[in-house]
Amino acid sequence: MNPTHDMQKEVDWLLSVFHDNSGVIAWDDEWSVCMKAETHNSPSALDPYGGAMTGIVGVNRDILGTGLGARPIANTDVFCFGPPDWQGDIPDNLFHPSRVLRGVHSGVRVGGNESGIPTINGAIVFDERYLGKPLVYCGTVGLMPRKLPDGRESHVKTPTAGDIVYMVGGRVGYDGIHGATFSSLELTEESPSSAVQIGDPITQKKMIDMLLEARDAGLITCITDNGAGGLSSSIGEMAEYTNGCRIDLAKVPLKQPGLSPWEILVSESQERMTVAIKPEDIAEFENLAALHEVEATAVAEFTSTGMFHVQFDEATVAYLPIEFLHDGVPQLELESEWSPPQHEPFIAPEEYDHNQILLDLLARPNIASKETWVRQYDHEVIAQTAVKPFVGIERDGPADAGVIAPIHGNPRGLVVSCGIAPRYSDIDAGAMAAAAIDEALRNAVCVGVNVDKIAGLDNFCWPDPIQSEKTPDGKFKLAQLVRANRELERVCRAYRLPCVSGKDSMKNDYGKGPNKISIPPTLLFSLFGDHPDVRNTATSDFKHSGDKVYLVGESFDELGASEVSFMLRESSKTKGIGGRVPSLSNPKKLFKSYRLLSSAINSGLVKTAHDCSEGGIGVTLAEMCIGGRIGATIDLDGTGDCPLWSKLWGESLGRIVVAVSPENEAAFLDSMSGCITTYLGLVEDSDTLVILDGFEPLVATSVSELVHSWQGTLDMNGGEL
Repeated sequence: MNPTHDMQKEVDWLLSVFHDNSGVIAWDDEWSVCMKAETHNSPSALDPYGGAMTGIVGVNRDILGTGLGARPIANTDVFCFGPPDWQGDIPDNLFHPSRVLRGVHSGVRVGGNESGIPTINGAIVFDERYLGKPLVYCGTVGLMPRKLPDGRESHVKTPTAGDIVYMVGGRVGYDGIHGATFSSLELTEESPSSAVQIGDPITQKKMIDMLLEARDAGLITCITDNGAGGLSSSIGEMAEYTNGCRIDLAKVPLKQPGLSPWEILVSESQERMTVAIKPEDIAEFENLAALHEVEATAVAEFTSTGMFHVQFDEATVAYLPIEFLHDGVPQLELESEWSPPQHEPFIAPEEYDHNQILLDLLARPNIASKETWVRQYDHEVIAQTAVKPFVGIERDGPADAGVIAPIHGNPRGLVVSCGIAPRYSDIDAGAMAAAAIDEALRNAVCVGVNVDKIAGLDNFCWPDPIQSEKTPDGKFKLAQLVRANRELERVCRAYRLPCVSGKDSMKNDYGKGPNKISIPPTLLFSLFGDHPDVRNTATSDFKHSGDKVYLVGESFDELGASEVSFMLRESSKTKGIGGRVPSLSNPKKLFKSYRLLSSAINSGLVKTAHDCSEGGIGVTLAEMCIGGRIGATIDLDGTGDCPLWSKLWGESLGRIVVAVSPENEAAFLDSMSGCITTYLGLVEDSDTLVILDGFEPLVATSVSELVHSWQGTLDMNGGEL
């Protein structure tokens, strides 16, 4: 929070941070944008379809509940699962990872598609430790006018005592009781799947349309979603604005009879929003709800009594000070203790074939194409998506970031990207956090984001970090969290990247004792930012024979926790994953190169750019050839003072491979003056990717083989799943 508040003093576009349902930035003089991401891990473990659906429609409501109401315009999703081909034991009460994958994917797909919101960006990560609890991150971007017709700023809630509070949308039922409480605990064989809510995106779509019309008519003074804690949280949160409320639970519409007052108050049944209306606007609001066939019921009113007063008819069932509700929880005081994990160093095998290593890496689930899964999301509904999840001549190469132009007829755009690198936390959780932030920014730079107007979201998912009998290593896990936060602050300050929203999930474990499964400490960093003109974007695919290929950035001897080290250890060709993990020693220097490269893309000098991440430069080049269905001849000599394996397969941060036309080469090099930019080779009219290190041949593989390997593993129509 500290760096963001410091930046808020220096810029005028950070409108709302940390205190609302999502962070809001000024996009231009007429429009604001906001973004939120959250997790539904425990629900998705026990009911993959239903748990994931409530994740995506729930975060849509966070956007609708921001300010006086924002329109959801784009979705993102990032999933972390156990290996899809897992052959080992499955913990009691949990499902096989492939079943979790299918269920989660279906839930998010239905929730997003039926809501009419395009899914433009995401990722899927696999690790056997996610067997204990999958991670299901769902994100949404929203758009709202800077000012409403009545002159109010849209990001500012304006309730007053006497306003009438409506529950709008779905009804309250038994589903979702204990939802938040069970999600905040580790999973066990006794965890109840009945705590998972039942989603209905069609009901929510009608509600969204109705409420946005009410916003534009000036009828709403305050709005928030009914998420964790149901009415207790939604009305309780908004009551802080006026310092009091009075709720009558007997008025709340129910799905089934027989709920007790406390169940009505805390149930997390879906598709509901809480909205405050001035008394004089009640008739117009109710008529609008009836027109849209949306149920809207007055259940409370705001007061200035200082009390959270809950009744059932005339009986008082809760009477608590508002101040206590918001500030009464004591802060934990915990101790952390860091000791660097010990791993055997990664030593390259004596016998190897780099061609086979490349093909094997491309087939790894963490790298392989997810096209047949991602294609089932609607990327183009509402006709605003400029860069879709797949690019290239066959539209099957990987895009680095999503780009949308949300105002029809206006080429100004929004960039949405993400970064995640959980395996780096095996060596250093701080390096993991820095890598996630850098990857998100690199991906955005590859399409031409304006680096002077970018904002981030930090979503932490952690194993239990509190020392106890069931968590004897709690001090170490807490130290991992401390290191991650320190790097988060350091890197965000260097990149001038404010974190406008975030979320944490701190009990991602299953079971106890020697069989306890804990996820690797995981930070998802999401980024959204301004794009001056979506007609000037770059994509990852090689485009023309004769284009010159350059590496922006530098390779170091950083093979620790890399994808190649895990792959070779699993095949028993080497023992260790240790060594130096990719790190950011000089982020300010990298930020200069990002700024210059983004400017070069926006000026039309660069049409091809792709970041180096899992699998290093070798995989990056292969993906660029796959997207363009064209070959290249590359020489890695001069890309860094490090061994050959680190040049080819290392995952050093800050690196982007670009291709420029010969006529733009001189202007490109001039524009990148002062940054490390190394000539690699040429795009060629051939079917072969050739990689050399000086005079030493490393790789010579046909593009058709690369395509076959990359697309075979996770093809839901014919692969392992």
